[in-house]
Amino acid sequence: MALTHLNENGEANMVDVGHKPKTLRKAVAVGQVFMKPETLRLAMEGQAKKGDVFQVARLAGIMAAKKTPDIIPLCHPVPLTSVSVDIVPGEEGDRVHITATANATGRTGVEMEALTAVFAAALAIYDMLKSQDRAMVISHVALQEKSGGVSGHYIRGSAPTD
Repeated sequence: MALTHLNENGEANMVDVGHKPKTLRKAVAVGQVFMKPETLRLAMEGQAKKGDVFQVARLAGIMAAKKTPDIIPLCHPVPLTSVSVDIVPGEEGDRVHITATANATGRTGVEMEALTAVFAAALAIYDMLKSQDRAMVISHVALQEKSGGVSGHYIRGSAPTD
């Protein structure tokens, strides 16, 4: 398989997607932030020193998704139509689950935007709570699902479908 981000001289370049048709694109990424139960409790009760942890993290994720091509080399700017970031405390009592969904109508996918949103939300959670718990761990960040484009529909744990 040929590497698409290298030109004939082996130099990095942005892939030309101009010939591809515009299609509806959607990507869902997930991740977790593990923390001490007392740290999660502080965040859930709105007692974190820096303020509303989950609201700040949600905004950080949305803002980061919009800036993805500024952060990831060779990533195309995509006209996002929506980005959502959901943060749910885990039933386990020691983590939060983050889900980011990015949507667009374009010539290339929005997987990087969804993944960037999860990482930025997780980093914001860490930043907001680090004075209480420096041992937090950002983990299990992955593409959960994507649709649109030539590669078809992908769901983590299953084979791609048309």
